[in-house]
Amino acid sequence: MSERVPTREELPLPTLHVLQQKGGSASIREISEDMASLLGLTDAVREVIHGSGPQSEFDYQAAWARTYLRVMGAAENSSRGVWSITDYGRDLVKKADDDERAVEAEILDHIREYRRGLSATQRAKVVGEDEAPDAKGDDGDTDEEWTAELLTTLREMAPDAFERLCQRILRESGFTKVEVTGRSGDGGIDGIGVLRVNLISFQIVFQCKRYAGSVGSGAIRDFRGSMVGRADKGLFMTTGRFSSSAELEAVRDGAPAVDLIDGLELCRLLRELELGVRLVQEVRVEPAFFDSI
Repeated sequence: MSERVPTREELPLPTLHVLQQKGGSASIREISEDMASLLGLTDAVREVIHGSGPQSEFDYQAAWARTYLRVMGAAENSSRGVWSITDYGRDLVKKADDDERAVEAEILDHIREYRRGLSATQRAKVVGEDEAPDAKGDDGDTDEEWTAELLTTLREMAPDAFERLCQRILRESGFTKVEVTGRSGDGGIDGIGVLRVNLISFQIVFQCKRYAGSVGSGAIRDFRGSMVGRADKGLFMTTGRFSSSAELEAVRDGAPAVDLIDGLELCRLLRELELGVRLVQEVRVEPAFFDSI
């Protein structure tokens, strides 16, 4: 088992191997889980936080690896965060079966070429001081500066105010009869709601916690225990992140599934719903357009 977080330069080829094994495409979470297993990473290594969080150091480095693969044309991603391997990526995997070192060297050459083409400011980010372009949600939909500010704001909210915010998010997302229970001794359930999908309605219970660190598997088990017999599904929302063991516990076979929304996903939801977050677009004049008329 590996006792250290792999570097971004070490992760492109394993990423390609995972995409190939998954049938050519995979979500970010699928890539992370399978690559951690492939590399034999311990839970302790996976739960090392990058900076002030909520992203883990492994996920941060893996995001850079995906960025490199996209730039070199070995992988591509959709606006929905699904990654797929290209023909060039498949060729690299095939060549790695015969000479892995040669393929790693080829990838490093691409990385060096990419870095040479960046400005000094961009190059400083690449060597590890800031967030990868791909770490911006992997589809360009997040930025470290505003998400850090937003997460700080959320964590400073009073507990009951944060519960009301989560209630508003669910209502804006299509839930009905959303109520905050606001009762102690309710087994970790902060609220209930109903989600209607076509002709079928589901009773949902949710828990919303302002964490700065990671939520462990114990919290998921406790929440599930409180929801059994009271709802069809559970939703756990946090300003922190979920440990790998918590993510596995949430989808454990034979147990009711618990959907997870971590801090980064919470920020994306608030932006999409335009709740407390406004996207200000810059107006830019393009003289070349007028010159071409």
